This record gives sequence, structure tokens and C-alpha cells, in this order.
Amino acid sequence: MTTNHRIALIPGDGIGAEVLPPAQQVLDVLGRRHGFTLSYTSYDDWSCERYLREGAMMPADGIDQLRDKDAILLGAVGYPGVPDHVSLWGLLIPIRRSFRQYVNLRPIRVFEGIDSPVRGARPGEVDFVVVRENMEGEYSEVGGRLNRGFPDEIAVQEAVFTRAGVTRLLDFAFTLASRRGGRLTSATKSNGIVHTMPFWDQLVTERAASFPQVAWDQEHIDALAAKFVLEPARFDVVVASNLFGDILSDLAAAVAGSIGIAPAANLNPERDFPSMFEPVHGSAPDIAGQGIANPVGAIWSAAMMLDHLGHPAAAREITDAIASVLAKSDVRTRDLGGTATTAEFTDRLIEFL
Repeated sequence: MTTNHRIALIPGDGIGAEVLPPAQQVLDVLGRRHGFTLSYTSYDDWSCERYLREGAMMPADGIDQLRDKDAILLGAVGYPGVPDHVSLWGLLIPIRRSFRQYVNLRPIRVFEGIDSPVRGARPGEVDFVVVRENMEGEYSEVGGRLNRGFPDEIAVQEAVFTRAGVTRLLDFAFTLASRRGGRLTSATKSNGIVHTMPFWDQLVTERAASFPQVAWDQEHIDALAAKFVLEPARFDVVVASNLFGDILSDLAAAVAGSIGIAPAANLNPERDFPSMFEPVHGSAPDIAGQGIANPVGAIWSAAMMLDHLGHPAAAREITDAIASVLAKSDVRTRDLGGTATTAEFTDRLIEFL
């Protein structure tokens, strides 16, 4: 019996509308090959343009419209004229929090055929994943501003770390490490942040005891950022708080050669709610509408979605095809030093599939 997956498509802003169609093309090829179908519902006007027109990034019942979907594929959020905190807190973050997508998963890989700007980042050697806490930490809603416009104006932002929130993330990260290379690195800053980071370190130590097969260590975030550049091949699974994971994963994507190829998954591991998959590159308004955006980030995100939906073999075929195109052809988009359009790169990828 053919399995059908209900997929919500949110193109969003900028190049988001240009990279989701290639992802759909690839998904449909794999669906025909592996005997599953995907039915798409597109939410084309959930965007900054809608905000400027109606004062909201999505309708008031937007979350309810997504609730019955099996997964969400997002293009990009953000555009000039709308402050980033308005666009993100109006669309992306409400979806993450309403659907308890507390794991942000970002794989990092240096592909053969891509020149990393880092000398020590060699194909076949750099292959790790950043596991980022996605719902609390430094990105809490606790705080506020007082005395606006006066000389004594202040802003207060509270970081919130809960035992439940950190523990569930750590269990996911240690379990993932046990299935991969058996190594985990925890990002901390407990030498300078006196309350939340020692608490984080304490919970890492507690949860590590349940995973004796995983070798683990911890690194202060500043030193860890340097080692991402100096020794990127040493890492397997890196687990980090919301802010630290956000910064580290973008740095790691640059080490891999281009943020245009980086995917991300926002996971609700219990599958009580739909998970969301998105490229990391953002809306890139400087190139929007030119047909030159790199579709790899969106296509790789679609592969992560297939893996989450129970089709790991199909997901591997996508990542293998990406690797083959980059290693065995000279087709590159501009961010990778080539001249190919989005459509030309997608066509070549489908040929390899």
C-alpha cells in the first residue's frame, strides 16, 4: 500500500520560493522510485510581504492549519523593510515552539569537489553534526525594556535553562553519538557565565553516565569556535545551547564551503507534532529573483525530511547524488565558484539520481 505524506510548503521570502521547487522535484523522483507519495499544501503568502500588507507573517490560525501535516518544508524568512525579530518571531519561532521542535539538527560535511576556505577541512574527513537546543536557553521571551527613549533606558533579556529542556536535548545528542562515531563535544562557557552554564555542565555529566559507549568532552565556546577552524575533522556530535548552537552551525557551514549547501531540521523527536526542515542560507535578497540560488541546502533538508518520515534509503540517495554532482561534474552555482543557474544545477542532480 502506497504511503502518502502530507507536506506543508512555506516558501517565505527571497530565494525561498526559488529553492523549494527543486526540492519538490527531487522528492517526487524519490517518491516514484520508493513507492510513496507526497501531497503538498503551499502557503505562498506567509511572508514579510504579507506582514507589510496585513501586519502579520501568517494568519491567526496558521499553526492550526499546519497541525495535521506530517512535515513542514520551509524556504526562508526575512526581507528588507521588516526587522528580523519581527519576521522570525512572527513565523519561524512560533512554529518551532508550538510544535515542540526542541532539537535543531545541522549536519556539516565537506564534499569532494568543494574547496573549503579552511586548509584542514578535507573531503571525507569533516563530517559532523551540531545538535542545538531550539526552544529555550538564550532565546527566551523573558525580559523587557524600560524607560524607552530616556538616557537611562535599559533592556533585560533572561536566559532560561530547564532541567527537562536540557536533559531531553542531551539524551537525543548522546543517542545520536552512539549511532555515529561515538564522540560528543559539549559547548559551554561556565568560566564566565556563572549560573546557566555550570548547570548545563552538570546535566551533561549526569546524562553521560547513561551512555558509557560515548566518549565526551566539553569546550568553552570561544576555544571551540577556534577549533572548528583549526581542527574541524576532530568532531562527531557537538551539542550546544540555543545561541551557541546557532553560531557554531553557521561557522561550520562556512568551513564546509558555503552556507548555501547547509540544511537544518527542527525536530519533535516524539512525533507528537510535525517537524520542520529548512536550508540555513536565509532569504538572500541580494540575489532573489535572478534564478541563481544554490538549491542544495533545500534539497538536503528535504532528504532529512525523508529520513524523519521513515525513508532512510531514499534520503541517502539524495545525499549521494549531491556528493556525486559535486565530485564528478563541473556544475556549480555562483556561491561555489560556478556559473550554473538554480535550474541547471537541479537538472544535473536529477540526472545523477
